[in-house]
Amino acid sequence: MCRTETDALGSRNLSAGALNGIHTLRALENFPLRGQPVHPSLARAYGAVKLAALRTNRSLGYVADAGIADALERACLELVEGGLSSEIVVDALQGGAGTSTNMNVNEVLANRALEILGRPSGSYDVVSPSDHVNLHQSTNDTFPTALRIAAIWGLRDLERAVLALQEAFQDRERALAHVVKVGRTEYQDAVLTTLGREMGAYAEALSRDRWRLAKCEERLRVVNLGGTAIGTGLAAPRDYIFRVTDVLREITGLGLARAENLVDATQNADVFVEVSGLVKALASSLIKISGDLRLLSSGPEGGFGEIRLPARQAGSSIMPGKVNPVIPEAVTQAAILAIGRDNALTMAASMGSLELNPFLPLVAHCLLENFDLLARACTVFGTHCVAGIEADEASCRRHVENATASATALVPLIGYARASELVGLARTEGGGLKVTAVGHGFVTAEQFDACTSAEAVSRLGFSTPAPRAGGGAR
Repeated sequence: MCRTETDALGSRNLSAGALNGIHTLRALENFPLRGQPVHPSLARAYGAVKLAALRTNRSLGYVADAGIADALERACLELVEGGLSSEIVVDALQGGAGTSTNMNVNEVLANRALEILGRPSGSYDVVSPSDHVNLHQSTNDTFPTALRIAAIWGLRDLERAVLALQEAFQDRERALAHVVKVGRTEYQDAVLTTLGREMGAYAEALSRDRWRLAKCEERLRVVNLGGTAIGTGLAAPRDYIFRVTDVLREITGLGLARAENLVDATQNADVFVEVSGLVKALASSLIKISGDLRLLSSGPEGGFGEIRLPARQAGSSIMPGKVNPVIPEAVTQAAILAIGRDNALTMAASMGSLELNPFLPLVAHCLLENFDLLARACTVFGTHCVAGIEADEASCRRHVENATASATALVPLIGYARASELVGLARTEGGGLKVTAVGHGFVTAEQFDACTSAEAVSRLGFSTPAPRAGGGAR
């Protein structure tokens, strides 16, 4: 059983009951690129846009048949709720600035309304994809608007995931605040710090990332719906243009506003570059933090071995007992991919021409996929790795007592010159800094422990001069 549909290029046969139409069929043939349809949230957001247009047109008397309007509203709501997302099948990468996605949505909603009315699919004389579903619209105002809605949804999901990861590091900050360790700059021993402070710094970086994501949502709230083809509102009634965004705001519950300059909002995609750049900043943070955790857990016997990451799986098919830091490695790869997509998005946004950007489908694909990817990466990172980080306190203390870097903690007590002398002796004798310091009378064991305690190394400077052991210039 099949039906025949006709467009400007000719006629094609489709399955009789298919919700898709001839435009979708041609798009499937023309764009077998990713083998992956548009993001489901974009399809859901498109349903909200079409519902806003329908309700506005209905209120203004342009869709006068109550039965048709009710059926179309039901179909739009189904798409918003995800029930028809599987019918939006055109490839994520497509020519035409998203026209194939818009027509796919139009055809599915029209045919679903016909199904609700008990009419056969393709009865476009009753419910038309163009004259009813796409009434007073263009791809060029509906696609960017739907993308902004989907992006806000994705942004909020990502923000929640970042918050959970931040809180996981804050928990480790509290749990490991007492563990003193050697800090390092440029891969070389520096001064003493605590594992808690390191974890707190990661939490603070993620807090900034979360703040950036929360703030950039406002950039996405300005939409060009009603601008039709190039932002001039051609072929749309004035009342519709001024009302449709308000209806969309009611439907979505988002603080959407019509762009003051619809032409600008139609032709320029720089807002997506800005948002993507802030997502890239998060990816950068994830790479840095993942690399640190891999380094701090390295060994465990032959490396730093200062922390233990949760063992998730066997690490080698040939080396018994080897466990690799697979979660930070996976998170790093996700973040690298996100940065690559940001570059692709930037290129696509910059290649818009005159009144329209034909490459918004790539922008949509990269942005929405990055939201999902990094949200999952943050969740996996927090639950499978960060929450289970433990300190190897013996290893940390051994480093503190043996590293010449600990001499800096003694400077307020013995002075810089004496501390330098101590470092030289420790390196010559090879007995470790604490043994050398106590053995040569620079400090007592109690003084060394006090100067290298968690409280001492976490204090922001010292407020009063300390009595010196052995004298020497400061």
